[in-house]
Amino acid sequence: MSVAEFREACGLLLRMPVLWIPGVVGGLCAAFIWLLFILSGAFFAGRFVVIAGLIVLFFIAGMLAVIRQNEGSMGTLAGGGRQYFFRVLLPLLVVLFMILLVFVLVMLTLTLIGIPSDPALLVFLSFGVAIPSILMTLFSDTAAVFEDRKVFESIQRSIDIVSQNTGKVISFVLISALAGAAILFSLMIVWEALLFDKLEPLTHYTEEQLKTFTPDQLLTMIGSDGTWVTAVVIFLAGLLLIPLLMSYKACTFRKLAGSTVLIQQVTGEYDSKGRWYKY
Repeated sequence: MSVAEFREACGLLLRMPVLWIPGVVGGLCAAFIWLLFILSGAFFAGRFVVIAGLIVLFFIAGMLAVIRQNEGSMGTLAGGGRQYFFRVLLPLLVVLFMILLVFVLVMLTLTLIGIPSDPALLVFLSFGVAIPSILMTLFSDTAAVFEDRKVFESIQRSIDIVSQNTGKVISFVLISALAGAAILFSLMIVWEALLFDKLEPLTHYTEEQLKTFTPDQLLTMIGSDGTWVTAVVIFLAGLLLIPLLMSYKACTFRKLAGSTVLIQQVTGEYDSKGRWYKY
């Protein structure tokens, strides 16, 4: 099933060129952040990350609306971005807040029982809290757009879909990871080929020199030309990854949502004779 949805996503990208716009915007933002980091340092680049994330999220919301309505026009993209931006953003903020809250509570509990803080333990807890939370709420944005659900409804819908289709969701994640790794690996090869003359001295370094080699030394080695080449490669990564993975995610959600029943809790009470009354 996951392979079929991947092919469907590729077909959508060929049929509706407007779906590439979020990739163009995301790639430009990522490349600009890289250049800003090189020219102005981490202070300004770190603050622009939030702004860039919101901009890209707007276009992703519009992209999901285009796939839902099956209408590849700029008007649909812009209108969908305006209509669903906050419906996509708010579940992400809720999930992020819950992850941070759980992490803080776990750390406080460990501190109270006398377990000292350890870097390895912190990494383990971070992944242990974040990965299940992200996986269970993976389709909250698509649920908000495709089914017009509100914040907590979209999160609940995502949890229902993942819990009832765990194997298919894991298959989706694996194929997405393989596709992303293939694209990034290919771009790394292109980057190394373009900068081969500048990187060639690394082949003569000893093991001790490589161990002490720093990112600042790498930036000095590739120079300004390498900085611009890196920016272009980063742009291409955003251009390819965002449309492909988000289209694949939308197609997968559309397939899974059709076979997943929403679990609803029915509230009520029994009377003195044992009869059930629904609220």
